[in-house]
Formats: sequence, C-alpha cells, structure tokens
Amino acid sequence: MMQKKNIYLMYAVSCLQGMVFYGPIATLYRQAQGVSVFEITLIESISLALCLALELPWGIVADRIGYKKTMVFCNLLYLISKIVFWRASGFPAFLLERIMLSVVMAGLSGVDTSILYLSAAKENSQKVFGFYNSLGTAGLLAAAFVYSAVVGDNYRLAGFLTVVSYGAAAALSLFLSEVKAGEREKTAAKEFYSCLKRTLSDKYLFLFLLGIAFLNETHQTVTVFLNQLLYVRAGIGSKAIGWLYMFVTVIGMCGVFSAALTRRLGERFLIRACYLSAAASCLLLAFTDIPLGAAGGIVMLRTAFGLFSPLQTRLQNEQITTADRATALSINAVIIDSAGVGTNLVFGALAEKSLTAALLAGACLCVTGLFFIERIWRAKRFSGADVS
Repeated sequence: MMQKKNIYLMYAVSCLQGMVFYGPIATLYRQAQGVSVFEITLIESISLALCLALELPWGIVADRIGYKKTMVFCNLLYLISKIVFWRASGFPAFLLERIMLSVVMAGLSGVDTSILYLSAAKENSQKVFGFYNSLGTAGLLAAAFVYSAVVGDNYRLAGFLTVVSYGAAAALSLFLSEVKAGEREKTAAKEFYSCLKRTLSDKYLFLFLLGIAFLNETHQTVTVFLNQLLYVRAGIGSKAIGWLYMFVTVIGMCGVFSAALTRRLGERFLIRACYLSAAASCLLLAFTDIPLGAAGGIVMLRTAFGLFSPLQTRLQNEQITTADRATALSINAVIIDSAGVGTNLVFGALAEKSLTAALLAGACLCVTGLFFIERIWRAKRFSGADVS
C-alpha cells in the first residue's frame, strides 16, 4: 500500500511540476527581460557546471538522510526558485534562479527515480517511469492550454501561475513514505569511492552515459531554447506558438508506449530508431524555413526523446548493484552533466551566428551518441532482447 501511495504521489508531483505556464515562451520571456540567446545558454552551462559540483555530495546526503527528506527540501527550494524567476529581470536575476535550480536538480537527480524504482515491481519499472515522465508532459500540456487560452502575452501572469503549481507539488511531497532509511555517515566515503571506482573503470557504461548525454542535451536545447526562434524564422505567430507547444507536449507523452515498443521491437532497435530520428529531425530543422517543416522537426525530436527516456532510465537502474542507488545515479549524472556543459556552450555560440550551424551540431551529436551506445551491444553488455 505504501508503495502504491508513493507512486501516485510522485505522479501528482510530476504533473504539477510540469505545469510551467511560461514554457511556450521561455526564451522570449527571458529576452523580454533583457537576456540574450548566448546569455541564456551561458546560464544553462553555469547551471550544469554547478550541478556537476553538487551531484556527488547530494547523492551521498540523500543516501544518508533518506529519499523523502531530500525530496521535501528540494521541492521547497524548487518553489522558491520559481518565485525568483517570476520576479526576475536581467542576467544576474535569471542566473540566481538557475543557481537555485541547480541545487534542486542535483538533489533530485536519482532520488525521484529511486523512489519509483523501489516502490514498483522490477518488471513494471519501465512502465512506471513512462507514466511518470508522461504525467510531467501532461502538466506541460495543461499549462500550455492555459497560456494559449488565457495568459497570452502576460508573461508575469505565466510566472505567477507556475509558482502556484510548484507550491502544490511541494506540499504533496510531505506525504511521501520513506523507501530507504538513513544510514550512518561513517560508511558514506567508503561506499562513494567504491561506486566511483566501479563507474569510471567501466568504459562501456561511460560510453553509454555519454551517448545518453548527447541525445538529452540536443533535445533540451532544441525543444526548449531554439524551438521558438525556429518558429519565428518560419513565420509562426505568438498565439500559434502556444497551440503548437501544446501539440508537441501531447506528442511528448509517447513515453507511456516505451515499454510496449521495447517488448515488441527490442531494446537495440528502439534505441537506433530514436537516435536516427533525432538526427534526422535536426537536419530537417537546419534547412527548413516553412511552418510545417519547423513543426514536423520538433515533433520528431520530441517523439524520439520521449520513447528513449524511460528505457534509458531503466537501463541505468539495472546497472546498479550497490544499495546506495542515489549515489550511483548521481555519479552517472555527473558524467552526463559534464558533457552537457560543453554542448550547451557550443549550441549557444553557434546559435548566435547561425541556427543552421547549431542544428547541424545537434545531428552530429545524435549520430555520435548512437555510435557510443552501439559499443555496448558489441561488448554484449545488454542483450537487445525483448524485455518488460
């Protein structure tokens, strides 16, 4: 009963935290407050670098104090960061918001999925991850509908409504049940170094994590920051951007089908399809300036990431043998975030000069990421067989 309660509460938190009402105009919002595209990606890189510094300490702390306390603290700080964003103006204020968000992301990294993994039957974990991700997307959809139907160009109202939804999420996290009791501090350093040694000595896991990072960062940059610039280049108006954002958000809910498609097609085939589709979408976006092409490219990239995300989360969890799951996942996240720091700066510098160049870089990253992951199957680390 406790496990089901945790899963349902995490579903609700995911949905509420997906309700970012300024999502359809996130880049335009920042530009309206005096922040350039390069400054946006610079803030993102600083944020990832800070996440990198905090991931490992946070993983150790979460395993020591328990996952519920970590969730409660991080969700409260998440709420505060949204209040800052709501009132922010200029580069320093948005940087402060992102610094706070870095603390939150590092704290939640591995903790939310650990709560779900330990609260669900192992054979159902990919399905649970799929619903968890999709409910976050459902929250985005609801927020995008409100933005398009009610908010319009009132950017500050969009920020305030986001504060309300994150406040509700923080309140719900108080009712979670602990799935891992805190442990004595004296075991922390020994277990941490053991996890770190296992991860860094496993070159195939390292390549797998880099492959994940390249698709994740390409999706994040293109669908969150560059998409609005692509829509404007294609002549799509502000109101239409809001409705298109809703449609793309619905497509992102395809993660609920990830487990079923994995059983039918196999892990290896699905991963290949996701990476090649992502690369193709970047190529399409690079060379189109018509509304249908811009929308189609974003939809294709969103679909590829949505289907891949629950599978990669499950595969990461299955590689963990230590009881300190959050610590191990934090080490994984450090590797992923390290790659993200560099790719964000590259995307930002290229986008300032040419959107086409930035998108071509994204296509190259996706192809390279697939090459890295293919090494795992050649090493027979993953079976590629049908799985639940």
